[in-house]
Amino acid sequence: MQKMALVTGAGGFIGHHLVKYLVGHGYAVRGADLKYPEYEDTKADEFIVADLRDYDKCLRVTENIDEVYHLAADMGGIGYISAFHAEITINNTLINAHMLQAARYHQVKRFLFSSSACVYPQYLQKNPDVVPLREEDAFPADPEEGYGLEKLYMEKLCQYFTEDWHFPTRVVRFHNVYGPLGTYDGGREKAPAAISRKIAALKDGDKLSIWGDGKQTRSFMYIDDCVEGIYRIMRSDYSGPLNLGTDELVSVDGLVDIISEIAGKSLVKRHDVSKPQGVRGRNSDNSLLRTVLGWEPQTPLRQGLLPTYRWIEARVTNEIGFSGIAAE
Repeated sequence: MQKMALVTGAGGFIGHHLVKYLVGHGYAVRGADLKYPEYEDTKADEFIVADLRDYDKCLRVTENIDEVYHLAADMGGIGYISAFHAEITINNTLINAHMLQAARYHQVKRFLFSSSACVYPQYLQKNPDVVPLREEDAFPADPEEGYGLEKLYMEKLCQYFTEDWHFPTRVVRFHNVYGPLGTYDGGREKAPAAISRKIAALKDGDKLSIWGDGKQTRSFMYIDDCVEGIYRIMRSDYSGPLNLGTDELVSVDGLVDIISEIAGKSLVKRHDVSKPQGVRGRNSDNSLLRTVLGWEPQTPLRQGLLPTYRWIEARVTNEIGFSGIAAE
């Protein structure tokens, strides 16, 4: 019998790609979100526009579902998650608790929660040459305010549902996902998309504004690896949190250099240290992921940035053509 999967956040970047992946693997898929996907039509068999802060809506979307892939969240880039602690925390607390409770009520067979590397202690991320973060490093806790804290709380809630009520949960900690069809403007975009948008709008020799001093480091995971990893983690028998990211560490300046090379532009970096830049360094330790799955993300950063930049470049070029200016 065909399995029925629910993808919450199916109007967003990762959720939209995951819907396509699951449909390609023979699932019947129900998508749920506040909005439809922005850049192309959904491939979901059914799409329900719903505010998942409402428990009754969560009951509706989880009805007759075998597996829940819970990606819905109020989130964005460092500028957004640094500025709206109360709004993000209350929205995600309601969404997450109601979705987990509704899934258990309907006796869903498996429930996957999308957490974040923002759960990791800030005291372990003060050096750009950061030691890769292991799953057990999340405690003693000192997560990023708001977004990171509510993600860590939801990880524990999944643990309690599994331990106390034998409800099968999976937890995946994303490390900076990027790729085509993702948000690239408006304030919620992540660094690869924001930098790609800025570079696409500039001419050779122009000045490029960079948030922070450019020395802060991160690892970035291509969207195709992300959705395959989600699928593999859901299939696994491991219920604890698992990192899902690459261990290819790069500075923000290094990221700028790669995208500039892809664009064929030589730009002058201008660093704005008044802007939010997050922790100094963050990288994924994939040892446990390799042990559990016998797999880890494969796409090198430059390889994934090629289609990402070209997609954003095409959209920015089209916007400039219509308005004569590029959006900041």
